[in-house]
Amino acid sequence: MKTTQVLMAFCLFSFSPAAQALAANKPLAVVPSVDLQRYLGAWYEIATIPHFFQKDCVGVTAFYSLRPDGDIDVVNTCHKKTPDGPLKTAKGKAWVVDKATGAKLKVRFFWPFSGDYWIIDLDADYQWAVVGAPDRDYLWILCRTPRMDEALYQELLNKAAAKGFDTSRLKRTLQADCRP
Repeated sequence: MKTTQVLMAFCLFSFSPAAQALAANKPLAVVPSVDLQRYLGAWYEIATIPHFFQKDCVGVTAFYSLRPDGDIDVVNTCHKKTPDGPLKTAKGKAWVVDKATGAKLKVRFFWPFSGDYWIIDLDADYQWAVVGAPDRDYLWILCRTPRMDEALYQELLNKAAAKGFDTSRLKRTLQADCRP
């Protein structure tokens, strides 16, 4: 078999449902380290695996700020149905659970429930991030701006698929200044 054929076969398998299933059985890897100070601030949701708490949400943003106790205030906002629709705000708290990397956090919006917030891919300049959960039921692609280069988006989709996420479930998030 020629090298090109082997490479094509590898690529086809790597992003196939079978490969995703194999990857989904492995522990989810996070980035080696997160500088929390650089991560704080505003993020735009580029895409997500939709869940009930984001029903009809567009223009989704998240803002993270440091609390005096070292934990993180989280303020998520979205507009209902249209970029001009009513604003919905959810306030919560996050805390680092893996002090070695800073990449595994828990987030709570109402007591006593909390969810995993694992940073699984992160730009060296903190301009984009991919956040997921170890059960691979949650996935967010975030950016510091409301738009993301399409080639970068596709690259992040491929990386998430290789980590066992079903990227066919991802939904692009409409942002206010990204209307057709």
